[in-house]
Formats: sequence, C-alpha cells, structure tokens
Amino acid sequence: MRTQAITIREDSRAAFRNNAAFCVGTGRMGLALQQEYQDQLKAVQALCGFKHIRGHGLFCDDMSILQSVFGSDHTNYCFTYLDRVMDSYLQNGLKPFLELGFMPEALSSGPQTIFYWKGNVTPPKDEGRWTDLVQATLTHLAQRYGKAEVESWPCEIWNEPNLPGFWKDADKAAYLRLYEITATAVKAVLPGMAVGGPAICGGEGSQDWIRDFLAFCEEKNLPVDFVSRHAYMGETPDHRGRYLYHAMRTVDDLIAEMRQSREIIDSFDRFRGIPMHITEFNTSYHPFCPIHDTALNAATVAGLLARLGEVADSYSYWTFGDVFEEQGVPPTPFHGGFGMMADGLIPKPTLWTFHFFNNLKGECAYRDEHLVLMRHDDGSWEGVAWNLCENGESGDDEALALTLDLPGEGPRALTTRTVDEARGNPLRAWLAMGQPASLTGEQLVFLRMAAQPECRAEALDGAVKLTLEKNQVTHFRVVPAEAHADEGYDPDMYL
Repeated sequence: MRTQAITIREDSRAAFRNNAAFCVGTGRMGLALQQEYQDQLKAVQALCGFKHIRGHGLFCDDMSILQSVFGSDHTNYCFTYLDRVMDSYLQNGLKPFLELGFMPEALSSGPQTIFYWKGNVTPPKDEGRWTDLVQATLTHLAQRYGKAEVESWPCEIWNEPNLPGFWKDADKAAYLRLYEITATAVKAVLPGMAVGGPAICGGEGSQDWIRDFLAFCEEKNLPVDFVSRHAYMGETPDHRGRYLYHAMRTVDDLIAEMRQSREIIDSFDRFRGIPMHITEFNTSYHPFCPIHDTALNAATVAGLLARLGEVADSYSYWTFGDVFEEQGVPPTPFHGGFGMMADGLIPKPTLWTFHFFNNLKGECAYRDEHLVLMRHDDGSWEGVAWNLCENGESGDDEALALTLDLPGEGPRALTTRTVDEARGNPLRAWLAMGQPASLTGEQLVFLRMAAQPECRAEALDGAVKLTLEKNQVTHFRVVPAEAHADEGYDPDMYL
C-alpha cells in the first residue's frame, strides 16, 4: 500500500480555480423534447447545479426553426420547439451556451451529413439567408427572454470545423468566412453577446487552427470575446462492433495541450487574457466506449477537475445524460454513453465526482494529484480525494493510505461519501445481473440504490485517515461535533 502524510498549517494556501459548474454538454437540442431527457436533466441539476448548457443541432431540421412552406419555394421561421427547449433550460436554472449549427437542409450547399440524425455540415449556399436565420433567431430570443438575459448567453460558431466529418473537407478558409459573416451578424443584433470560436478538437494541426483563426480575426478586426476548443483523452481506437476501446492519455498530457492553446492565444496582444472555454471534454470521444460508465472515468475526471482551471476559464463535460443518439439509439442502459447518468435515472460514478466538486466551498488550503482541501470560516474542512489508477500497470492498482493532519481542537466528526470499483458502481451490479437490456421495475430500483455512494461518519480522534482503493473518489468533511445528548438517551444499550 502506498502512503502519503500531509500536514496543514493555519496559514496553508493553494491555488485552485474551480469552475466545474460553469457548463455541461448535452446531445442535440431536439432531444430536450423527450421526457427521459428532462427527467435526467432535472436530477443532474439537483445534484450539480450547472450554470450553462451547450449542445449541437440548434438549426437542424428536427428543431424546425427554418420551415419550408408546402407547395412553394418559400421558407418561414418557427420557434415553437426552440421556445420549449429554452424554457426547460431556464426552468432548470441553466443559461444556454449557444452553438450556431448545423446547416438546415434548405440552406445547405451539399448533402454531407454526420451522425444517425444527419446533421448537415456544409457551408450555406446563400450567406444572406444564413445570417438572416441567425439574426431572426437571436431577435426572437431577445424579445421572449429579454435582451440583457440573452446577451448573457455565450455564442459559439459551429463545432469542430477542423475535422472533415463536422465541416466539409475541414475547409479552414470556408470556416473563417462563416465566422466572419456570423460573428458580424450576431453583434449587429446583440452587441453585448459574447461570441467566439473556432471550437476545434484535437488532432494534427489543431493548434494551428487557433493561431490562424486569431490572425484572421485580427486582420479583419472581427469580434472575438472568447476562444473555444475541445479536450479528449482517447488515443488510437480499437473498434469491436459498435463499441470502441482505447488507452487514455494522462491528465498531465491533456493539461499540457490545453496550456499550449492558452499560450497561443496570449501570443496575440489583442487577445491576451481573453477567456478560453473548453466547450467539450471527456475521456473517450465516442458514445459507445465502456470507460464512461466506470469508476476509472470518475477518478480521471476528478484529476481533471482539480487542474483544468489552471489553463481554462471553463470546461464543459460532454454530456450530462445518456439520452444521446449520435451513433444510434442506445440498446442497453449501460453501453459506454457519454452521460454521467444512465437511462432510467441511474447515476454513474462520474456524476458524484461532479457533485463533490461543484459543491465545494471555502478557501483552498491544499491541492495535489490526489486531493483538494478547502478551509471554511467556521473552522470546518471539506475536500475531495481520489486514487486514479490510469493504466492498470504494476503497482498502479495499489490502495493509497492518506493521512491528513489538520489544525483545530475539540471533538470533531469525519463524514465521507465514496464511490469506487465496488461502491456506488451500478455497472458492476448490472453486469452481475446478466446485462439486461430492458430493466424491470425491481431491477431499476435496485440499480438506482446500487448507484448511491457509501456514506460513513465517525468521531475523529487526531488526524484524518483515508484509505483510497483503486479509482476511488471520496468527498469528506471534518466538522465540530460536541455531543448534546438528550437526558436519559443511551444508544450504547443496543449498539
């Protein structure tokens, strides 16, 4: 067993920029019309309290914003579904982080699409009609929700244009032109709305896209209020049927890549210091990768949440739930979906990682690769501790014995909530049950119960001692606990 002993002083301080709650991802917006989607969103929000939500498909045909008039070549705008989706987000305490895309079929310049739901990824055949669509949509939103409210929603132009699947031929010049006309159109309607891009994903030449994007915007004097990009950890994929498996990059490696993007932004005098938003991040980039359902995923995300604030202003997990159809409708409740909640309202271990981090309060006293510790004004403490065993190599799966010596006197209590390979892990239970594709009511109740963290409380005598098993994530509190027993109450009679 590995050991680590940490002594905290009254004046101990550590840098920790925690913006895990700023944004969360979702499947395409049209999915928000489904009841299961809304149930999952409400449940996740109750635990995590995200502030923004970002997804694809605002202008896809299933949202029906641009409607063809039957029997003619005319089109009309229809905001019925848009209003339903936006109302539901706001009712759940979420502001949209708008992504402008994909291309409505009536405006598309070609037939290329992506995903099961066929989002068109070609440039507009008529730039004027595209910018009219953008402006009409933003004008409607401002009229419905108020100009000041809608101007507080960030607005990102397109998604991963550096990948040929998401933007025809990954044509950089065509994307820069799209950004030019779209950003200008946005600012003409809502001058106070933050607009940005290029929403690139990793891969060869991705950093060059950021540099060329900023150089173009500088040359054209275009508005850029933030730079966006994505961050995934999966390496060369191994396909097996519909599923994908791959080794993961390390947390250090991902942070280094994001830091390079930050340095490119800051190399431009005009753009130095503007926000960098990671508008998607996860381990694997595929919605049928079994890692997403595991304790390993939860521990990896803990390592990322402890550090992403070093290099980015926000970082949006892709996605909150498993109502998601990029590669088709999921056939089973556990299939490696992106979401932190499985269909059937079954929490995955990663949901608890976000619950723990999103609700951290106080001032950071200590941070390392296993621990974030917060000090509260009332003398209490809380933290998140994790034991990421990334690749299963020799020694990586050993438990970690963590001893934490904290300032303070008097009787105190230690409370812990834990998920790991055995606790708060409904995937393990589902596998043992024979991997049922359609859950009975009894099975569903059991899996929801199996998904809850183990909760423990104990009187604290001296230092905090935590034994972190493989891929364990634990939230803990240390609070004053002076006993005030009712007269005559003696539980020791039966304990």
